[in-house]
Amino acid sequence: MAGRLIVVSNRIPTDSAPSGGLVVALHDALKARGGIWIGNSGKVTDSPAEGLTPIADEPYRRRSFDLTPAEHKGFYLDYANSTLWPLFHHRADLMTLDQDAARTYWEVNRKVARLIAAEAGPDDMIWVHDYHFLPLARALRLEGVENRVGFFLHIPFPNVSDVPALPENKYLPEWVAAYDLVGLQTVRDVSAAINVLRENGAEMLLKGRMKFRDRQFRLASFPIGIDVDDFAEAADAAGDADRTLRLDPGEKLVLGVDRLDYSKGIPNRFAAFGEFLRTGQPDEPRATLLQIAPPSREDVEAYRDIREELEEMAGRVNGEHAELDWTPIRYIRKNIPREILAGLYRRADAMLVTPLADGMNLVAKEYVAAQDGADPGVLILSHFAGAAEQLDAALMVNPYDIGDTSRAIRAALSMPEHERIARHLSLIAAIREHDIDWWTTTYLDALATAGTI
Repeated sequence: MAGRLIVVSNRIPTDSAPSGGLVVALHDALKARGGIWIGNSGKVTDSPAEGLTPIADEPYRRRSFDLTPAEHKGFYLDYANSTLWPLFHHRADLMTLDQDAARTYWEVNRKVARLIAAEAGPDDMIWVHDYHFLPLARALRLEGVENRVGFFLHIPFPNVSDVPALPENKYLPEWVAAYDLVGLQTVRDVSAAINVLRENGAEMLLKGRMKFRDRQFRLASFPIGIDVDDFAEAADAAGDADRTLRLDPGEKLVLGVDRLDYSKGIPNRFAAFGEFLRTGQPDEPRATLLQIAPPSREDVEAYRDIREELEEMAGRVNGEHAELDWTPIRYIRKNIPREILAGLYRRADAMLVTPLADGMNLVAKEYVAAQDGADPGVLILSHFAGAAEQLDAALMVNPYDIGDTSRAIRAALSMPEHERIARHLSLIAAIREHDIDWWTTTYLDALATAGTI
């Protein structure tokens, strides 16, 4: 009898009606195959429940685990998000190095491995998501679990020159090799992972397979997608964004939507928009940058720093260029409902997706899906976004080059209709070809055959 699918992620959806592309895709996969989703409850308590706590049993089981305050700090804040996150985004200078945090990170992974081992049947496939659980397969093997175990990394893989900054770098190859299939966002990430593993003694085999000590495993790129039709329908149903934003007729809207994070390049973006305003001509249409950046991980010092920097930069640009009836940068530091966001995507004349490092960046794909094909806006995309490998019809920029991004904004806002339509046709075809259903099916099919030649 075919086994179930066990999905493991740091957070688990608790609502009965899932939302968001990844959550919906995993929901559909579990519903079709039967299985269980295991994740962190989000509760931090001195008295965590023993074992897994039931959330739901239909149409598949959802179970959560709790963390103590010490586990939350060491595993989540200090190691996953203050050590691994900056390392994997090529910011070793921002890493926090703490042996106690490293130990807690491993101990939480051992704890979760024991919980999974108690649940997994012999034919179940286990699909682990993201950097919080990088060593989970190694911990599962120590529990005697021999099931097929796959891993998908949603963020970039570090370069071979970055990895020595991690004190625990000697464990990285065995963590990766304990999986049967390691999925990465881009070909660039696969290349980076191969370089790191070979530097540490792994061997290349045939057909994308590698060997480290007694373990064979496969590395491959599986670029994640979105539900294109669902997002297009949300944009169709959205209200009048001009009325919501109170834009003047003919006013251009440049949009940025990012989680508040130093990897997203938002200060560079503000500087580029300021340069765009400084070099503008009197007869150009007025343009507003709307930046939506909901906060995250505010307990981490680097995130407090980026928040303060952006507030100062927005104030300076607005102070230099604002008029009584116009604020050039509108900076919103909170979540915006998806149905409103879809309408903002549709209205925006240009979208700035300019990270300094990013695994994929689904905002770029959502923007493309939301456009009116007869009068589309223009996507301005960083070379360092994973999406750049697929969306080469966007206006590509180097986000470190303020002048380059400034010129791209001007080019986007003045681009003739025929060029905008041609670029959009290419972009929409790309996101349809590799949508969220393609990603889920392709990955799980590869995991099901992992170990075969």
